[in-house]
Formats: sequence, structure tokens, C-alpha cells
Amino acid sequence: MCRPAHSALIHPMALSIEDVQRVAHLARIEVTPDEAHDVLKKLTGIFGLIEDMRRVDTTGIAPMSHAADVNLALREDVVTETDRREVFQAHAPKVQHGLYIVPKVIE
Repeated sequence: MCRPAHSALIHPMALSIEDVQRVAHLARIEVTPDEAHDVLKKLTGIFGLIEDMRRVDTTGIAPMSHAADVNLALREDVVTETDRREVFQAHAPKVQHGLYIVPKVIE
């Protein structure tokens, strides 16, 4: 059932503590040595799961966009409310051409 269908494409993913510390540095995240070891352990576990999934033979299985067969109940696109923009904008401090005018926040 499980076979490396494309063994040439399967490369074990491995990280070192230095890799974790480098990524933390690049992300500007301060991590203690204990935290870095904990993250390394968790990432190694995640990579192990990915390797397990890559070994599963999926020959003959059609790709899906969702894990479960999903059928959305569609409805006709119709207007269900009246346009109340003018009522709402009547209470706004400043409006121009149907748009709310707000103070500039980025210089």
C-alpha cells in the first residue's frame, strides 16, 4: 500500500538547530536555545508526517479541492435590501460623490 512511487523525488527534510536560529533571526523573532530546540523537535515531527504522506501511493486517485465531497447550495443572486446609502451617509461627518471622506493616516 505504501510505496515510494517516485523515490528519486523523495528527499528527507532535515533541519539543524542553526537553521531554526537563522530563520528566527530572519523573521526578527528572539528565541532562547530551549525554544529553538522545541521548535526544531516540532518541525522535525511535521516533516516526518510530510514524508509519510509523500510515500502513500495515490495512483488512480483523482485530485480534490476539499478533503470531503462538498456541494454548495447555490441561490440566485438577487437584491434583498433597498439601497440605504444616503440614509447612512447623512450621519457621516464628510461625504463626497457617495464616498466617505476620512482623515489621511499615511503620510
